[in-house]
Amino acid sequence: MQSTAFPVILVIVIIALVLWRRMRAAAKPVKGSGYRLLLPLLFLGFGIFGLLNPELHLTVKEVTLSLLFGLILSVPMIMTTNYELREDGQIYPKKSKAFIFAVVGLIVIRLALRSYLSGLDPAELGMLFYLIAVAYVVPWRIVSFVKYRKLLAQQGNALPQ
Repeated sequence: MQSTAFPVILVIVIIALVLWRRMRAAAKPVKGSGYRLLLPLLFLGFGIFGLLNPELHLTVKEVTLSLLFGLILSVPMIMTTNYELREDGQIYPKKSKAFIFAVVGLIVIRLALRSYLSGLDPAELGMLFYLIAVAYVVPWRIVSFVKYRKLLAQQGNALPQ
């Protein structure tokens, strides 16, 4: 008999770590030209190989809805991620309580969807959630990078070519 408390505790720990990391990052300036903001996109790229699994039977509708849902979820993340130029001449992420609510809301929605879609094959469900994650992380990180670069250009730094 598997305890249902373990997944809930794991999710709470993950939420706490994400929020703790985000709050700590706000105290440190973003270094360099901002390309580190795009690193998660590289890491997400490895999961695309899961689509090559011949046991997956995803329909175009499922994939399209997952991607659209992910794009919708990216909007609050984009809106709550901003940067500021401080007196020391460095660019810092802006602290935002709305970001905390966006992350918690995102995780709650994913947990609700997981229980709602529990009838799907675990591999298919995992791939759909991966597609949702890609569809909200990619636009969020790209827009974050663009916001940072605009502020960097305003700061007067020459953008490296």
